[in-house]
Amino acid sequence: QVQLVESGGGLVQAGGSLRLSCAVSERERTFSKYGLGWFRQAVGKEREFVATIDWSGHDTYYAVSVKGRFTISRESGQNTVYLQMNSLKPEDTAVYYCAAVQSGLVLSIRGADYWGQGTQVTVSS
Repeated sequence: QVQLVESGGGLVQAGGSLRLSCAVSERERTFSKYGLGWFRQAVGKEREFVATIDWSGHDTYYAVSVKGRFTISRESGQNTVYLQMNSLKPEDTAVYYCAAVQSGLVLSIRGADYWGQGTQVTVSS
């Protein structure tokens, strides 16, 4: 059984910053080299891709809407991922979900093997 636990959401003013964290917990260690990523879902909208990073931490991809403002990172070989969000905008308001895939990158909702419960990010104008 695999669990993803997110933390770090909250309320921030436009232009501010937040850092999200997500840790992968396995009941039985599988030595899977998880690709990790972040998705978000705003009220009344579909869940959308935000960013992803591979096991080594060397390959990253971002949604156009966040590129240059958000940074995804992890320590190489570790199953904890971070999302540093800078220059936040009201349109970034959403529930942010951590996702994991057993190998490679998690680039789509269908590509994810596991999901976290989500953490709320609210950006006030």
